[in-house]
Amino acid sequence: MPQRFRAACATAAAMGAALAGLALPATAHAATTCADGVWKATYYPNTSFSGTPKLTTCDSSINENYGTGDPAGVTLPKDNFTVRWQTTRDFGSGGPFTFTTAVQDGIRVYLDGVRKIDVWKNVSTTQTKTLNLTVPKGRHTIRVDFVAFTGSANVKFTYAPRTTAGVDKVKPLAPTGGKTAYSTTTYRPTVTWSRNKEMDVAGYRVKRCSTQCTWQTVSGSALVTGTSFTDVPLADGRFYSYAVAAVDKAGNESALGGAKSVVTTDLPDPAAPAGLKAADTAKGIALTWTPSAGATRYGVTRQEGDILSWITLGTPTTASFTDTTAKDNTRYTYFVRALDGYGNVSTASSVGITRGDHRAPGAPTGLTATPVGDYGVKLAWTRPTGSGTGVRVYRSTTSPVSTSGTPITSCSANYSATACTDSGNLQRGVTYHYVVTQVNMDGVQSAPSNEVTFTVPGDSTPPAAVTGLTATATEYGIKVDWNDSPEPDLKRYELYRGELIQDDEDTVIMVRTIEYLGPDTSEFLYQGLPDGDTWAFFVVAVDKWGHKLPYQTVPGGYVTATEPDLAPTVETSDGSPLELTAAAAAPGPGVALSWTCATGCGDITGFRIHRWDRASGTYVELTDAPLPAGTTAFTDAAVPAGSTYFYRVTAVHADGTESVPATDWAALPPTA
Repeated sequence: MPQRFRAACATAAAMGAALAGLALPATAHAATTCADGVWKATYYPNTSFSGTPKLTTCDSSINENYGTGDPAGVTLPKDNFTVRWQTTRDFGSGGPFTFTTAVQDGIRVYLDGVRKIDVWKNVSTTQTKTLNLTVPKGRHTIRVDFVAFTGSANVKFTYAPRTTAGVDKVKPLAPTGGKTAYSTTTYRPTVTWSRNKEMDVAGYRVKRCSTQCTWQTVSGSALVTGTSFTDVPLADGRFYSYAVAAVDKAGNESALGGAKSVVTTDLPDPAAPAGLKAADTAKGIALTWTPSAGATRYGVTRQEGDILSWITLGTPTTASFTDTTAKDNTRYTYFVRALDGYGNVSTASSVGITRGDHRAPGAPTGLTATPVGDYGVKLAWTRPTGSGTGVRVYRSTTSPVSTSGTPITSCSANYSATACTDSGNLQRGVTYHYVVTQVNMDGVQSAPSNEVTFTVPGDSTPPAAVTGLTATATEYGIKVDWNDSPEPDLKRYELYRGELIQDDEDTVIMVRTIEYLGPDTSEFLYQGLPDGDTWAFFVVAVDKWGHKLPYQTVPGGYVTATEPDLAPTVETSDGSPLELTAAAAAPGPGVALSWTCATGCGDITGFRIHRWDRASGTYVELTDAPLPAGTTAFTDAAVPAGSTYFYRVTAVHADGTESVPATDWAALPPTA
């Protein structure tokens, strides 16, 4: 039944009803039958299990918490009621079991009518009890009596086999109901059986025997957890018997049961492999042949010289095999047989061959390593006279160097080489180990030469992040400052300037410019148009090997500064015939202006120069009269350093009209 609580009682009281609970239909007391292993539960409104039960039902387990009310759906008093659970099942071979109870108030447990647990008293807390006992084989009945006296009530009971090897010495019963069906299509028998009654059976082993029967397990090392198994015996017309053994969790194996017999179909043997050939190679005797129809694998054996005994070499699934154990200067005869998936074996095909001399060539000597440039290494060695036809150069970051891997391609292609330069994929600051081997035309490799080492100059670690980064906005630009990098191999700084762009998840930087600054520089003045923009700055240290941290991942991130907005508030039209350039005067003081005329310059009689005055919000003329025609420069020496100044120049025509102004600006940092 589902979990039950005593809310029914409280609800009835609130409604003014008696504590009798809910009335059940008359059919509630009809005869109830429960399956093997399922509990038949009977509820009584007293502590003596007497009278007509209030309810009889089937429960899959005993695990109830009634709280302080009567079981839901049962007309019982809130105190002094009883429940009796009973089940009968087949325990198979029986064995050691554990009965476990947790109860408030009382419980009694019976096995075949014999009381095994007795905790029968009114208590205020849950009492637990565990009992180890042996259940005999066969069918047995377990009965659990529960009483709720007063107050809270709950009950739980479980029973389970003890499955450790040191405790459980009882074997399962032999499986029953065994059958064997043979398929004349797949040529495979399928064995089926009935599941054992024991609660601790872990699985089954299927065994087979033929004439002069010795039982052998054919279901593999893992237990079969189902109740069927399909075997792959020889399809050669033989008589096979099958049996099944049950194995429990403690490893006890039953006697064999369910033995049945079949006679397999006698399939023809596959054809002997055709076209068998043998070739003497550096790695051994290579055998090849034409695949045989129906073959799933091949058996390869060998005779040595005049010795008549056979040595089994392998069972390849493809039509080739290389005997790597063949000795030099020895005569061999090889035999190859085809095997199908049903154990049938063909007659043998044979071929003879004499293994030649495959001794390894001599090893190179005198290997040296000499640095080349700033990055590579030149390797040089001596080749033994008349030994081998090529070389292989091996590189490793550990010692000793393995010669079973892939050699350096650039150093191993020239078979007559006695030197090579390695500069590919080398890492700064890493020590590399080298050896050289010789190979013959069949790829037989010599022992390695002496081992040499080479450490690539520099390191592979980028300089640490620049610290102390600040950005300060002034009227003459943004001053970016940072602490000197302590890196001994510092080559330069890279200063990145960009705009901050905020999306839904992250703030990113749109880089606008990069400045490359010397290693002795730790400050920079950015002089942009002071029109109120906000800029972000990164500074990254770069070492002489080109290593640097990606600016996006620099610890500490970026700094920002917002320019003052000093730009004129009066708009200037486009289309001036003049081009104006403003810059700090050299050597100073003031701002040097220069201009040129591009079009319509023939009737110019002079030029007017104006500077923007922030206080009045107007352009102020700097000369009492226009500058003469032909003038192309003017120095405004009256402006102090420490700000940015905006200028415009117009051309005065002969008719007294003025051209559209040309504009420019210049920032004057404070003098040192």
